This record gives sequence, C-alpha cells and structure tokens, in this order.
Amino acid sequence: MRKIKHGKLAAGCADACCLKLEGLSVNLQGDSILEEVSFHLHCGEIVALIGPNGAGKSSLFRSILGQMPYSGSITFAPAGGPAIRLADGAVTGGARPLVGYVPQSPSFDRGDPVSVLDFFTAATARWPVWLPVPKKYRERAAACLQRVHGEDLLDKAMGALSGGQLQRVLLALALEPVPHILILDEPLSGVDIEGEHQLLEMLDELRTEYDLSIFLSTHDFATLGQFADKVVLLNRRVLKVGTPDEVLSSTEFYDTFHLRVGKGGEG
Repeated sequence: MRKIKHGKLAAGCADACCLKLEGLSVNLQGDSILEEVSFHLHCGEIVALIGPNGAGKSSLFRSILGQMPYSGSITFAPAGGPAIRLADGAVTGGARPLVGYVPQSPSFDRGDPVSVLDFFTAATARWPVWLPVPKKYRERAAACLQRVHGEDLLDKAMGALSGGQLQRVLLALALEPVPHILILDEPLSGVDIEGEHQLLEMLDELRTEYDLSIFLSTHDFATLGQFADKVVLLNRRVLKVGTPDEVLSSTEFYDTFHLRVGKGGEG
C-alpha cells in the first residue's frame, strides 16, 4: 500500500487532514440507526465500509454529506489549517470541506438519446439538454472526463454505457470540482471484472494525484486487499476497524457474515 502523506493509520492526527467521527449516532422515529460510530479517515487513504444490508451504511454517508441529523461529532482537519466541526448542516471553525459523492449507479433507458455531454452539462452548468451545447461546456466536460480517462465517452448515449463506463462518468462528475473527500456507494456493483480492475486502479491513481480521502462501501470482500488501506465493519455500530486481513480474519466478521475469507482466521 502507498504511504499516507498526512499522519499514520494508528495515531497522529494533529497535523493531518482527516475526517474524524466521534460517537456519531442516528435515530429516526425512535429507531436506532447508528450507535456511537467512531473512526478516522485520512488524506490519501482508501477506506472500505462493509456490513450487512440494513447496517446503516447509507445513513452514515448521508450524515457525512450533511443530509441527515445526528448526535456526536464529525470534524474535518485540513492539512495545516484549523479543525472544522460539522453539525446538522452547520460548520464551526472554517468552510465546509468539499465532498464528492458517487451514488449507486442509476439506470438509463437503452433508447434514451441523452449523451454523456448532455448529462454532464446539465449537471454542472444547468444547460437545457434540448439546446446545442456551447463549446466552453464541451471543453469543460472533456477536461473532467480526462481525469478518469473517459474522453472517448463524451458523445456516447448514457443508456449505451457499460457499468464500468457509467461509473467513470459519475466519478468525473463527483470530481468537479476536486473534493477533499470522495464517497462512493457500491461503486463495484454492476461492473464486470475488467471494469472493476480499471476502476480500482483509477481510484488509487486519483488518491495519489489529489491526496483524496476515499470512503466507499462494497460487498466484494475478495478485492479489499487489492485497494483498501483500512476496512470498517459496521452493523449499526463499528464492530471492527483495521487492515483488510485484520478485519476479514476477525471473529466479528465471521459472526456477521459466517464467512472465512481472511488469512489465518481467528476461528
């Protein structure tokens, strides 16, 4: 794994840009969704979030995005700057960090004529899709797609994209502008093996180039060791945090999924 530029995995956040969750809890209509969730996400680090369906993964993402009320604290510490505390949409101590978000891949009608250029321009410039796209917006979209090696997708129909190609487009959109933190919800879902390999390589390239914190959810345990620096096992509360092998070999993982996929499992 690549050495993290700011701080270390075990300790030492004072001088690091990092996202720190402490005692984060979410309750909806009397139901406990998340309980006392605490962990750190450092710059340049890829953290995988795993857990069973209904574990609260989407609620955790929505809390970080400022879309869901919570108790506890979420703090972002930019490198060389004062800590910024986020709370229910408000911030104290500085400007809210930019968070890029890639949702689970939406579906498009195979016959839909909307192109990648139309989609991108409507999202970034609010330009009506039924009007010709000005040159400046086309150049902007091409430059954004270049970040994910997707320039050749510019004029393709959204409905004709493969799962991997669609993830590239959504990723390019999330990187405009380049955020401090990139959150991806099940990015490997619906992507074939070749597209999955390309996407994981791209995420490693992006975190290296932009020193991004990348936080993603996945059910693909077999690939965790290929890309993740750290894994968070969640089931309403944090059950285990560690390297991929530490989590996959843990009794907490086995008790949750009844699978043995790590090296030297604990039982």
